[in-house]
Formats: sequence, structure tokens, C-alpha cells
Amino acid sequence: MVFNMANSLQKPIQYLKGVGPRRAQCFRKLGIETVWDLLNHFPREHQDRTKQVPIVRACSGSVQSLTGVVHDFDVVPVGRNLSMGRALLGDPTGSIWAVWFRHSSARYDPFTGLRRQLVKGASILVHGRVERNYRQLQIRVDEYEVLKPGDRSVKHIGRIVPVYDLTEGIDARWLRELIWDVLEKNHGGVYESLPEFFIRENNLASLSWAIRHIHYPASWKDVQKAHERLSFEEFFFLELALAHVRQGRLSGPPAVPCSLTRCLLTPFRQALGFDFTTAQKRVINEIFSDMAKNKPMNRLLQGDVGSGKTVVALAAMLLAVENGQQAALMAPTEILAGQHFLTLEKMLKGLSVRMSLLTSDVSKKNKFKKIEDLKTGKVQIAIGTHALIQENVFFQNLGLVVVDEQHRFGVRQRALFQRKAQAPHVLIMTATPIPRTLSLTLYGDLDVSVIRQLPPGRPGIVTHWTSEKEALVSVHQAVNTGKQAYIVFPLVDESDKLNLRAAVKEWERLKTSVFPGLSVGLLHGRLKSAEKEKTMAGFASGEIKILAATPVIEVGIDVPNACVMVIMNADRFGLAQLHQLRGRVGRGKHLSECFLVSHSKSPDPVRRLNLMCETSDGFQLAEEDLKMRGPGEFLGEAQHGTPLLKAGDLVKDVAIIEKAREKAFLVMREDPCFGNPKNHIFRDTLRSRFANRLFFGQVA
Repeated sequence: MVFNMANSLQKPIQYLKGVGPRRAQCFRKLGIETVWDLLNHFPREHQDRTKQVPIVRACSGSVQSLTGVVHDFDVVPVGRNLSMGRALLGDPTGSIWAVWFRHSSARYDPFTGLRRQLVKGASILVHGRVERNYRQLQIRVDEYEVLKPGDRSVKHIGRIVPVYDLTEGIDARWLRELIWDVLEKNHGGVYESLPEFFIRENNLASLSWAIRHIHYPASWKDVQKAHERLSFEEFFFLELALAHVRQGRLSGPPAVPCSLTRCLLTPFRQALGFDFTTAQKRVINEIFSDMAKNKPMNRLLQGDVGSGKTVVALAAMLLAVENGQQAALMAPTEILAGQHFLTLEKMLKGLSVRMSLLTSDVSKKNKFKKIEDLKTGKVQIAIGTHALIQENVFFQNLGLVVVDEQHRFGVRQRALFQRKAQAPHVLIMTATPIPRTLSLTLYGDLDVSVIRQLPPGRPGIVTHWTSEKEALVSVHQAVNTGKQAYIVFPLVDESDKLNLRAAVKEWERLKTSVFPGLSVGLLHGRLKSAEKEKTMAGFASGEIKILAATPVIEVGIDVPNACVMVIMNADRFGLAQLHQLRGRVGRGKHLSECFLVSHSKSPDPVRRLNLMCETSDGFQLAEEDLKMRGPGEFLGEAQHGTPLLKAGDLVKDVAIIEKAREKAFLVMREDPCFGNPKNHIFRDTLRSRFANRLFFGQVA
């Protein structure tokens, strides 16, 4: 988060008492470099340590908080280099031993601090697990706090306690003490970043109050109120930036409107051999409606695996070509770009549309000709990888930019692509369904189209969590009936650190021991382009019966005769990736099967694999993936430059996100240039927070 702050909060963290250069280096691993960064290192959770019980009610096996007076303290050795410090605590109801275990050495006494603090008669609060040691109860201390007469500033027990993300060299107890001291010394040093009228209208707490009480709340109500203020502000400024981008695009250079001539689209549709689904028709109408305007389209097309996004994108590209413009489709990998080229070439057979495939492995002579053809307009549809955005690539009249699998591209890459024309229409596609909250916060400047309906006639995919033996038997059976299969491995080569299957070694085993006499191909990202193309062509033609591969095949591979997918070490993949891999089968007329091979018994992998067996709905899986693994899995490189959420929670804060979005877009509608003096604070915060971030452009 970026807020206005006093100069004292801009001070480097190393100059705080007790930090120094060494601990400052540890703090950098947590993204903390200044005092303000420290205050914005919010707790990941809070623990309720308010409830204390009399010693007589201490129950073995429970975690409890107790208060007692020290009657005695001593240290006894319990093993090699291990000692136990124990204090006999008493209250009016009874007594109990409080114990600490510490590593010891001849040079260093780990109990020096405790000996000094736990003098006879001292009052102490302890928190930990109560155990029975022979006939005597003891509490194994996790946290303790020596109570001083009249001192109410308990930080570790007897209150709602903050729990922080830590790193090596940063101790939880010490960090709580440090943040407490900073809050005490800088009370009132935080300046507001929202106008007073806005805070009142939205019933928000002040920023200084929220920061103090997110760290050290007096009640759970305080936790909720502080979280609401901090997360609302975070989402509000993110949504305001998105609204600003949208406003800038709409008020920027005009796009060239496209009218429907049908000179290409009608014969294209007649030659397809199938009709569009209702969902495809709706989305095509939305895209065509956008492209008919003089405002550049900026639309996100979400579609589950196999929903038919490519043919929708091709219809949009043909509309651009009908209007004398060029269209370009950028894919993240050479394999996917090549697959798109072959698919579109097949769909456009008989139409007078000139296409070109441009990837980094094209020979120098051939590349020069392809670039020249784009520049002179001889090529109407260009398909390629990052090669399309190189500085020496120019288009004569680029009207439509299509970006496939958008999460694989950085923001700068997409922006460079859009700069190839003055104001091209932009269609961004993804086969990874995006949860609604993530879509609102990351793609809130885009219009969104969704295809959830699959083409008719697809027999579906049955998913099993099973043993390797059963999976490979099914591969045998499928191949014996003329079908084909994928077997996916998480690694290319073996790793000393990871006990996982590797594609190269397993490919050797499969073709010699498991499937002798059958053609087994190998595909992974390190192969040269010619080898990849040869393997894919062999698999597509049916010459290769079984394809051993890494997850490089998760997008874009379309072989209708492949009906079996085996995923080894399936517990190593997230739900989104498992769903993408599974989507490589079930693309023909035969019922397909996906076998998840895993011996994991850990709760998260077990839950993921069970979900995969229960549903094939990518949107449902995406929501579950967000809950289980957080937004990082979806963000990837796509939002490089977007600030990480420190307070907001994309799963739990749906209502806050929607409210923040509504307010942000309202501010932008009413005062798009922040001309009203009362809105200058919005402008200033946007400038400070999103300065030099290409994704959000320049703030007025």
C-alpha cells in the first residue's frame, strides 16, 4: 500500500533501535525497507489469547493462557546440548511448572534473559500446551510476558495477538515488540490518503486508527473495522487506476470502425461444417458490436477448455480483413502458435486470405521476407510468438490484436503489441477461467465475454485418481483400439532435489519396457523447434501412438483421436493446470479418460485430486483454486507492476471489492481529470502509487 506519511516513517528500517544492517537484510526478504513498509506488514491472522484460566483448571492436552507468581526458577540438562528452564508458578488455586527448552553450549547460556526476568515474586503470563509429566502438570511455553505493576501494554498474551509472516533472522516475539514501539513513537504520524468527506460517506475508520488496530486490536470488532478500511483503500485505488486506464483509452485516438460486408465471413461460416453454439453467437455479436465503433475494443474472452474460443477469434480477425485491415494473433509458445496456424489454415481453406507464421526460430532470410510482407500488407493475418513485437516488425494497417493465453504474457509485452498500430481493437483470450473477484481487480478496465457452453456432441471426459499400473493398462487398451494417449511428467530431466518422474528417462522406459513395438514420442520445451514440429506432426497424423511430454502441451494441442491422458505426480500440479492438461483429450467423438497418478496423502493435494474427479467445470475449479492457493497462481507474470495485496483478500472480500469498484468508477465518471480540488488527493495517491507503471499509463 502507498499512503502519505510523515518523514519519520520514510526512514530506512536499519536505523530503528535493535535492527541494524544484518536484520535489515532479513527484512528485505519480506519486502520491508522503510519504517512505513514495516507498518504495512500486516498480520496474516490474529490469535485470541484473551482467555485465561486459573491454574487449577489447566487441562492436559489443551493450549491455554495462565497467570502466576514465580516461586522458583532453575535449569536442568535433559540431553546433549539441550537444557530445560523451569519456573514454578502459583496462583490462589494451585501451582504448575512452566518449562522452556533451549539448545545450550559451554560458551553461551540461553537462559540468561529468563534468569534475570523470572525472579521470585515476579508475575508472569504464559501461553502454551499443558502436558502431564509423570504426576505433575506442566505448560510448555510458546509465549510469555512478565507483568509489571501498572503496565497494561501486554503484547504477546492476554490480548488478540498479531501473527506475521516471518523469515530467517526475524523472530515473532521480537517483531511484535518492534512494531509496538514504532506505533507508540509514530502515533499520529500517518497522513490521510482519502478525503474526509469520502471517509464519512463510506463509514470508514481513519487510516492511523486502522493501522494501529490491525496490529494491536482491542476486540475482534476492531480487527474487522481496521481490515475493512485498509482493504477498501487498497481495492479502491486499484479500481480507480483501472477506471483511469479505461477513461484514457476511450478518450484517446479513435479506432477504425469495422462494418459487416460478409464477403469472407459468410463463405467461412458455410464451409465450417458445424454451427456456432448459442454462447459463441452471443460473444461474436458482442465483439462485432465493439469493432463497429470508433472506440478501440478492449475485451477479455474467457472460455473453458474446448469451448471454441479460437473460431470466435478467427471470426473477429476475418471482420478486420473484410475491412481492409490486418489482424495478428500472439501466442506464448512456438508449439501453440504453430497449432493455431495449422488450425486457422484448415478453417480458411478456399478463402483468399493470406496468413503468415512468425516465430523466433524462422531462418534469417525467411524472417526478412515475412516481416516485409507484413509491412507491405501482403499478409492479412499474422500468427506468432514474441517475435511479433520485435522492434523491426511493422504492420501496414493493423486493426485487430488477439492475445492468446494472456496470463503467459507480461503487461509490457501486451502494450508493445498494441503500439504496432495507433488504436487497434484488442481481444485477449484465456482458457484458464478467472474467478470473478480476480477479474474485477485485475481486468476491471476490460469488457468481459464468457463462453461456458461446450460444442454439442462432445462425449466428455471421465477422470480417475488411480495407480500407475491401472493407468498404463488403459493406455494399452486405447492404443489397441486405434486411439492415442498422452503421458505427462512434471520434469524434463531427473532432479537430485525432487523425487519426481522425468520425461526423458521415462520416455526411454516406456518405449523399451512398457510399450515395446509401439511408437512413443517425446515432447518438451528444450527440444529444437524442428524436433517439436516433427513430433507434433507425427502425433497428429497418428504415426506416434503415445506422446510422453511435460506440461508444455497444456495449451493449444488439438488431436481428436487422443482419448487418454495420464498425469504422473499429479499432486505436483494446481487445479488450473490439471484442468488444462485434461482438456487435451475429449476433443473428438470418443469418450475420453484422464488418469491422475499420485501417492500423496497430504490434505491439499488430496482435495485437489478429488475435485478433479468430481467436476469438469473449469469455472468451479478456478474458484476452488483461488481459495486453496491464493491469487499468485493466476497472476503469474501477467500483472507485473501491479502492487501486491497486503490487506485485501480476493476470496473473502467480495463485498468490499464490489463497493470499492462502484465508488472508484463513480469518481472517474464525475471527475475524469480530477479537476475538483476535493479530488486532488485521489490524483496524488494514484501518481505516487502507480508512478512509472506502464500498465496504468500516466495519471493526469
